[in-house]
Amino acid sequence: MKFCPKCGNQISDDAMFCPFCGSNFQQDGQAAQQPQQPGAPAQAYYPPQPAVNYIPPYDHTQEFDAKDISDNKVFAMIIYLMSVFGVIIGLLAAQNSPYVAFHIRQALKFTVIDILVGLIAVVLFWTFIVPIAALVVYAILWVVRIICFVQICQGKAVEPVIIRSLGFLK
Repeated sequence: MKFCPKCGNQISDDAMFCPFCGSNFQQDGQAAQQPQQPGAPAQAYYPPQPAVNYIPPYDHTQEFDAKDISDNKVFAMIIYLMSVFGVIIGLLAAQNSPYVAFHIRQALKFTVIDILVGLIAVVLFWTFIVPIAALVVYAILWVVRIICFVQICQGKAVEPVIIRSLGFLK
């Protein structure tokens, strides 16, 4: 093993550049061997990493035209505020908008969950705990709808928090 003459870190014999400081330590075909000072701590150099724009897989905002989003933002808001009636208004008012169509699909997922929770609550009403749990679920779904509304105000197209984790709705 050899040592980097600049930073003193141990490197492999066949390396041409130091992986710690990036310096070229080959001069005249010979690798300079300079042992690290005993007791001196090795200073590792980590080159700066390029900035990575991470877009979550459930954020579909980039798939839509900015003009489509700005023109149809109000219809997308109505979809979450008025539930099934909002879906009907969205279908009638913005038929050719992919942005509104995305939010209609998400709102229909809410409707499916609402119906399933309601059916479970009706069938198991005699347990008293299931209807109370259903009311809690409905409250949580309304909070998620409000979050969706706020995201639409920001011009985003993001799958709703809880709904995206339900595999049978994909």
